[in-house]
Amino acid sequence: MDLYYEINGNGHPVVLLTGGADIRNWTFVAPLLAKHYKVVSFDGRGTGKSPSPLEDVNPIEDLLSLLDHLEINQATLIGHSMGGQIATEFALNYPERVSKLVLIAPGLSGFSYSKEFEENIKKIHEAAPDIDKMVELLLSDPSYRVITASPHRDLMVQMLRHHMNRMFEWPAVKLIWPQRPAIERLEELTPTTLLIIGKEDSLDNLRVANYIRKHSDTRIIEIPDADHMVNLTHPEKLYRQITGFMKE
Repeated sequence: MDLYYEINGNGHPVVLLTGGADIRNWTFVAPLLAKHYKVVSFDGRGTGKSPSPLEDVNPIEDLLSLLDHLEINQATLIGHSMGGQIATEFALNYPERVSKLVLIAPGLSGFSYSKEFEENIKKIHEAAPDIDKMVELLLSDPSYRVITASPHRDLMVQMLRHHMNRMFEWPAVKLIWPQRPAIERLEELTPTTLLIIGKEDSLDNLRVANYIRKHSDTRIIEIPDADHMVNLTHPEKLYRQITGFMKE
């Protein structure tokens, strides 16, 4: 196993997944969960301390390889942002490996994001290789207005800068997703699922949450005064919601 991972605590396995960041994304949540569970956090391929990809990246199969390597037959998956998208895809393709599913402000494959969202992403890419400008543009998005006004802004900036530097190391590869996107398969989602999202997240992310609400049995919890980085600004509230859900 060449992916970097950390394990803390004992008990039922909980695997933390993130997207455009590294395991620092769980700086405040992981220690709380480790009081009761065996918590596995890891850096996806090309992020954090994991190696850069040499070929197209399949995050679903990478997660399966990690679980097999750690001899974890079944785990609760907790995914934030694109990590939530990965967790959803994994639960649809390997439901027998997932005991429960927690999605925090997740992405959703096949979802039609707004023109404004696509234009913002384009502006960020066009600013490359000026990392300072890329970070500035990203954090100017309304979905980060709470984190940028919080004491954890510096941690967020450090993660973004590191992630963007790592992306420049990547060769010309792409992410591989299952051929039928999750948006077409939500009714097939069998693990009991909880979705948590900050009320101050972007309209697109709130639309994703609402779509999942309408097309699955997922329970939705909205956190007041929280944006896309609810995991950094409201870890105690997340911890209480997640542990309450897992104990049911």
